[in-house]
Amino acid sequence: QVQLAESGGGLVQAGGSLRLSCVASGRTFRSYNMGWFRQAPGKEREFVAGISWSGGSTYYADSVKGRFTISRDIAKNTVYLEMNSLKPEDTAVYYCNADGTIHLTSHSYYTPGDYWGQGTQVNVSS
Repeated sequence: QVQLAESGGGLVQAGGSLRLSCVASGRTFRSYNMGWFRQAPGKEREFVAGISWSGGSTYYADSVKGRFTISRDIAKNTVYLEMNSLKPEDTAVYYCNADGTIHLTSHSYYTPGDYWGQGTQVNVSS
């Protein structure tokens, strides 16, 4: 079992930056692939970024590639999402996810595991 707690959301102007954090409880954190997802009003939850259990591999949705960076600090049981050059369309509730699956294909991607945080709201004004 693992529990996840996100923080770092808020209101920012377009072009600004935010860093989201996700603190995980449980000894097995270091063995989990981790990911970030987001859900905007009226839309389905979508993948944003994923990172392998070792931190050696990262994966991004095309919409955030080059602007967002996912990282993890195993000693702190924390996963981060650094978000730069934010756009109004990045407005959403952002969720941390644990124990997902990384699919190694020509366009590798991360599908979610069973563990979710409560979400943190990000609002980007134009």
